[in-house]
Amino acid sequence: MKTALITGGSRGIGAQIVRTLSAAGWRVAFTYCRSEEKALALSAETGALALKCDARDEQQVSHASAQLLKAFRHVDALVHNAGTAWASLLQDMTCTQWDDLFSLHVKGAFLHTRALLPDMISRQTGNIVFITSMWGETGGSMEVGYSACKAALTGMMKALAKEVGPSGIRVNCVSPGVIETDMMNAYSAEDKAALRDETPLGRLGKTEDVAAAVKFLLSDDASFITGQTLSVNGGLVI
Repeated sequence: MKTALITGGSRGIGAQIVRTLSAAGWRVAFTYCRSEEKALALSAETGALALKCDARDEQQVSHASAQLLKAFRHVDALVHNAGTAWASLLQDMTCTQWDDLFSLHVKGAFLHTRALLPDMISRQTGNIVFITSMWGETGGSMEVGYSACKAALTGMMKALAKEVGPSGIRVNCVSPGVIETDMMNAYSAEDKAALRDETPLGRLGKTEDVAAAVKFLLSDDASFITGQTLSVNGGLVI
C-alpha cells in the first residue's frame, strides 16, 4: 500500500487531500499544529494518522517523521501544504512577520523534505508535491511576503527535481488560484462575485479541484512529469 504525509492537513485544501488519497486507497498521515479538534475528527473520518507538528520546528518535524516511518515503515509521497495567508502593505510588515511566513512555508518544506528523502532515496522511488499559489507565479499586490514564499517553493521544486530525479523521485508543484476555503472568509460576497467574473471558467475553485491535481501528480499516470507546476486556477492566470 502506498503511503503519504500531508503537512497542514487538518483543514481546507490539506484536509481534502487527506480525504482524496485515503479514498483512493493510500495510507495517509497528516500534520496539524493548532486545529486538534478538526484533526482528530478528520482522523476518525478517514482513518488517517494525525501527527501534531509545527512545520517550523526542526525537532518536531524530526519527531513526526520518525513516528510516520515507525507506523508506515516507508513513505511514498510528501505533500507540503502547511502555510498561511498574509495580506498587508510591505512597509507595514515587520521582520518577525516576514521571517515567520518564510519559516512556515519554505523552511517547513525544507525540514519535511530533508527528513523523508533518505527513505525515498534508499528505495529509489518517491514523490514530493509543494502546494504553491498563483501569486507565486504572478505576484499579488499586498501579498508580497506570501508571493515571495510561494515563488521560493517553485525554485526549490525545480532544483530538487534535478537533484533527486536520478534516484527515481519526482518533485512538482500544484498552484491553486482562488479556492473556497476559510482563507476566503475575509472576502465579501461582492469580492467573490468579482473574482468569479474574472475567472474564465466562471466559478471559484473547490478544494476537490486541488486534491485531484495532487492525486494525479502522485499517480503512475504522471510518471514522466517532474520539475513542473500544475496550475489549478480556472484560467484566472494564463
